[in-house]
Amino acid sequence: MVLGAGRRGVTWRLSRRFQVDMVWEGVLVGLAGGGVVTLYRLSLSFAERALRGTIALARTSLIVTVLFAMFLVAACLAVGRLMTWEPFTQGSGIPQTDAEVIGKLDMPWHRVMLAKFAEGTLCAFSGLSLGREGPSVQLGAMGGKAVSRALGRGRGEERLLVTCGAAAGMSAAFNAPLTGVLFALEEIHKEFSAPLIISVMASSIASDFLVSQVLGVKPVLQFVFSRDLPHPLYAYVVMLALFCGVAGALHNRGMFACTERLYSRITRGVPYSRIAIPFALALPIAFLAPQLMCGGDAILEQIAAPGNLALGTIVLLLVGKYLYTTVSFASGAPGGTLFPLCVMGVLCGLLFGTFANQYLGLPASYVTNFVVLGIAGLFASVVQAPVTAVVLAFELTGSLDAMLSASIVSMVSYVTASLLGVDPFYEHLLSRLLGSTKPTRGTRAGGERELHSYTVGAGSRMEGRTLAEIPWPEGARVVTISRGSTEIVPTGSTKLLALDEILVIMTAGGESDRAVWNLARGSVTTERTPRSR
Repeated sequence: MVLGAGRRGVTWRLSRRFQVDMVWEGVLVGLAGGGVVTLYRLSLSFAERALRGTIALARTSLIVTVLFAMFLVAACLAVGRLMTWEPFTQGSGIPQTDAEVIGKLDMPWHRVMLAKFAEGTLCAFSGLSLGREGPSVQLGAMGGKAVSRALGRGRGEERLLVTCGAAAGMSAAFNAPLTGVLFALEEIHKEFSAPLIISVMASSIASDFLVSQVLGVKPVLQFVFSRDLPHPLYAYVVMLALFCGVAGALHNRGMFACTERLYSRITRGVPYSRIAIPFALALPIAFLAPQLMCGGDAILEQIAAPGNLALGTIVLLLVGKYLYTTVSFASGAPGGTLFPLCVMGVLCGLLFGTFANQYLGLPASYVTNFVVLGIAGLFASVVQAPVTAVVLAFELTGSLDAMLSASIVSMVSYVTASLLGVDPFYEHLLSRLLGSTKPTRGTRAGGERELHSYTVGAGSRMEGRTLAEIPWPEGARVVTISRGSTEIVPTGSTKLLALDEILVIMTAGGESDRAVWNLARGSVTTERTPRSR
């Protein structure tokens, strides 16, 4: 009994102290990650303004056109060299952050930050259709890792700080702190616990506060609901959700096919030979359709300009933006798809709203509502993170009127995409990354031990079974069991009940952590792979 009380006291003190430490460390990560992403956004904004000025001059000067073509060649070579120097900067960076959190990668934070920053700026000045949110998540995550290393934290706590950094990066990229929190929990860490939530919130809020002091408090995308939709018009909401679900499934299938069936055939001179394709397309697109370049700010400006866009124009913008984004991203060029995805969501919502207004009797005053709902619907079906999609729609509008309709759109589009058998976008990319990552670069050596806390879920494989009956991963040992206010000293015959909190010590690494988490949550899988359809 005395031993049990002693353990309970130590566990309680460690838990409380750990939670307090995670809050101030989360703030520190938010300031570090938010600061890096703020500089990154400023650099990209400068590059995009310079690109617009260059294109305007190139339209009237052959010399400027030639100089721009020469710059594209030099930028392609420079980006390829940086990708060779630090391979983990390819693509958006979100799958790499996922792999870091689950212990599959140990990225060199300083190399990743330097390379990603330079690559993103060069790609933006070259006009590739890539977003800043994915790289911002990776930059923020590496900021969290830098703080962890500076504080001398262990691998287990480092992974939590990486999650905090991912939230800080997402928050700073969108000026949307709640979206940063939900994205980090729903997409990156895939676990909800009070200590994790509070530390991620501290990081996201600190990051948003910092970036708002430099770039202003408005979200990157801002729309206003004209007024709340009457309930009889919710049939249109369901129709939009079905449309976004199908569009999201097509988006993912097209992206995967372009990567795995087209670019995978290019095996010589990689990565130069692959990224040369979008760089080569940048010059003709700059003259024929410059609004398709970069993230999509030019498209948003065209939509916001006075006068309604014709249905044909909206379709051309949507298809063109998708094709150029697919060619750019599938090449492995350093950049994300989240901002282009949101722009395509705007176009999906505008396309449906305009069509419904002209042919189905939808009042014109509600078209703006469907523009916002299109973002939520396409985000939910592509990323398959419906809760984040709802919060994103709320933060883009600042109106609670959007919550009900956005929830319906997100839920229905998510289910639609799932029924169509498409993999979640980032989970599919993570699976491909882990399948191609060499173990010499992918894991951290050593037999470091970690403490993990889990809650036994109702109906899980742990509930109602003794500790001896549970297939624990090798090296895992239960230290304490908290049942309400009672602390139990575990033995092999101790039976676990729903809502028991168990403290487990295990060897550092993502597989053991994920295996115990699956047991506590009732999943029958022991690996973190994309959900089967």
